[in-house]
Amino acid sequence: MDEPPRPELRIGDRERRAVDAHLQQAHADGVLTLSEYDERAAQCWAARTQSDLDELVRDLPPYRPGPDEEPTVAVAAPESAPAPTEKSLGQRIGGSLVGVAAIGALIFVGSHVVTADDGAAIFGNRQITVAPGQERVEVGMLFGSVDVVVPDGVRARPTGAVIFGSTDCALACTGQGTEVVVDATGAFGSVDILRPGEPEPDDDDDD
Repeated sequence: MDEPPRPELRIGDRERRAVDAHLQQAHADGVLTLSEYDERAAQCWAARTQSDLDELVRDLPPYRPGPDEEPTVAVAAPESAPAPTEKSLGQRIGGSLVGVAAIGALIFVGSHVVTADDGAAIFGNRQITVAPGQERVEVGMLFGSVDVVVPDGVRARPTGAVIFGSTDCALACTGQGTEVVVDATGAFGSVDILRPGEPEPDDDDDD
């Protein structure tokens, strides 16, 4: 009798990060809309096999590594290789008091919450000020909030994915001037993109 086919080996966060970078680049190039990116990013961090990831980028242009970046290609592990052992952040805190909901959010958000280049807020608040000439800001939050202050003469463009939370941008996303991309990723919190002196949305509700 023929042996039943072996199940496809599972992938880990390394492969998910590679595909998410591909999706972010496609969004920045205008190939994917923000809603399309959000939908595919959610499927990316929920993927369990390489075929799940391949389907998300099948119709996208090839990924272009940056000048200082080595090409990152997500490939299926050889049949003889052991299953990936790298643990996600959600798995590492599995025994803590954060709970099942937080673990699910952490698995979805992946490394973005703890490796955001410019600022991360976990169970707290943080304020980030965009510097003159800065073209991109990366922020992450989990059960917290981040205020991104955009100077006059600069127009913000939000990107990223926030689940069970919100990204608010009113005055800072209007007007003329150079553009700064605010890549906000997180869960169970908020990211407010503001002008200097502009009250936060919650402050307006209290008036």
